[in-house]
Amino acid sequence: MTRLLVVDDEPEICEFLKTFFEDRDFQVETAGSGEAALKSAETFCPQVILLDIKMGDVDGLEVLKKVKQANPKVKVIMVTALETTDKIEAAMRLGADNYITKPLSLEYLENDVREKISSLAAKP
Repeated sequence: MTRLLVVDDEPEICEFLKTFFEDRDFQVETAGSGEAALKSAETFCPQVILLDIKMGDVDGLEVLKKVKQANPKVKVIMVTALETTDKIEAAMRLGADNYITKPLSLEYLENDVREKISSLAAKP
């Protein structure tokens, strides 16, 4: 079963995405802060992370950097409400695999997550 970590400081988004992906046979864990995301990434070992850029405690870009240092194979899709070119470019430089903007297109999001999983399976 695919392990997905959803990181967002808005609890309703975490719960909505958790339910959405669990209904599609994903094993989902959520984190409401950057610090919680780092702990969860270490213990839960997700294959894909949906990571909000703007959070209160630890910025999503800092979480991305630390997660990729610990596990370069994990696929990280950045989620942002504001499409700021500098943040998106920084995220891509730090190893983000994609970014999507809120409001989320669930069909696009699901397809992107499945594509990231397929790319993991294709690599030796």
